[in-house]
Amino acid sequence: MVTLLSRRKTICAMAMASSGFARSLRAKDLVRSFYPIGSVTYEAMFVAMGRNFIKDEGIDCKMLPAGDGVKTREIVASGQGDFGMGDFVHPLLLTSKGRPAKVLAGVDRFSTSLAFMLRAALAATGIDTVQKLAEWKRPNGSKAIIGVSSIGGTTHLWAQYYMETFGLANAVTWLGAGNVSTMLGSLRTKQIDVLVSDWALVQESISQGYAKLLFDGSDEKTWNQTIAGRVPVTVHYCLQSTVDRDPALVQAWTNAMLRALQWIHANSAEDIFDAIEPFVGSTSRDASIFGIKIVKAAVNPTGVIDKADFDRGSHVWFNSLTGVKPVAFDDIYAGDFIGKANEKYHV
Repeated sequence: MVTLLSRRKTICAMAMASSGFARSLRAKDLVRSFYPIGSVTYEAMFVAMGRNFIKDEGIDCKMLPAGDGVKTREIVASGQGDFGMGDFVHPLLLTSKGRPAKVLAGVDRFSTSLAFMLRAALAATGIDTVQKLAEWKRPNGSKAIIGVSSIGGTTHLWAQYYMETFGLANAVTWLGAGNVSTMLGSLRTKQIDVLVSDWALVQESISQGYAKLLFDGSDEKTWNQTIAGRVPVTVHYCLQSTVDRDPALVQAWTNAMLRALQWIHANSAEDIFDAIEPFVGSTSRDASIFGIKIVKAAVNPTGVIDKADFDRGSHVWFNSLTGVKPVAFDDIYAGDFIGKANEKYHV
C-alpha cells in the first residue's frame, strides 16, 4: 500500500531534514502556542513568529492569545496548547498540583510589567505615592482598586509583593482587568484607580491624558533594591508529557525561542516593533516602541536560568498567595534544551 503525503507535509519534512532534525511528523502536526495578552512583555514569542524562526525550525505553528496568564496555564494544562509563555509561577503551579510541567527558557532578568499608573484625576488631588493611595478611599468609602491583567498572574504576583514590602498589600483591592483594551478602558472609565502593567500602556494612557505614573517597579535599580538581583520572571514552558512524547519538537521550539532572544538583544526597538506589530495593535507605535525599549533592557539573550536566580524568586513564588508547593529547581527546569540551543546558535 502506498501512502501519499500532502504537499505541505512533504515540504515540512524536507525542511526538517535539511535543518538536521530527526523529528518525524506527528499525527497532530499543527503546533499551538499561547501567550497571555498582546503586550510587548511577550515580544520574544512574537519575534519568533514574526521573524519566521519557528518556521525555520520545521514547526507549523498557530499562535494565539489566551486572555491572561492564568488562562494560558489552563490551556496548556488541558493539552489544547503545546507551549505557553508566562510567569514562572504557572509551570510551578501545574507541577505542584500534579500536572508536571517543564520550564524551557528564561526570557528576562526582572519584571518589566510593574508600572503603577494612577488615574489623572486622582493625581491632581495630590496623590503621588502608593502610601497616599492606600490612605485614600473611594466615594463609597471602599479601598482603592488596583487593576492587573489577571489575579494570580505575573503582574499581580509581583505588584502584590511590592505592596507587601511597603506594608500596604491589604490596604487596596485587587481586580483582574483582562486584556490590553479592557485594562485601559477600566482605567479610563474609573472602574479602577490604578493599573499595573508594562510601559507601552503607561505611554498610551499618559499620551491620552487620563493617567500619571505613580510608581515604577520595572526600574532595574528599584527591582534590585527590593528583590536583590536577577529573577527569571517570564519563561517558556510546556507539559512534561510534551517532552516525553516529542523531545525533538521541544528542542526545535527552544531553538526558535533562543534565536528570538538573541535577535531582540541585537536589534533596535524600531526593528522589533516592525516584527511584532500584528500582535500589539492595541497600543500606538510610539507607545509600543517605548515599552519595547524597557523590555529589551531586561532580556536574557541566552535563555539560561541559574539556580541562584531561581532561588531568589522562590520566596515570591512559594507563598500563600500563589498556593504553590515548593518544587525543586531540577524538577522544573529542563535546561538541556536551552543548553543545546546555545551550542547550535552560539553567537
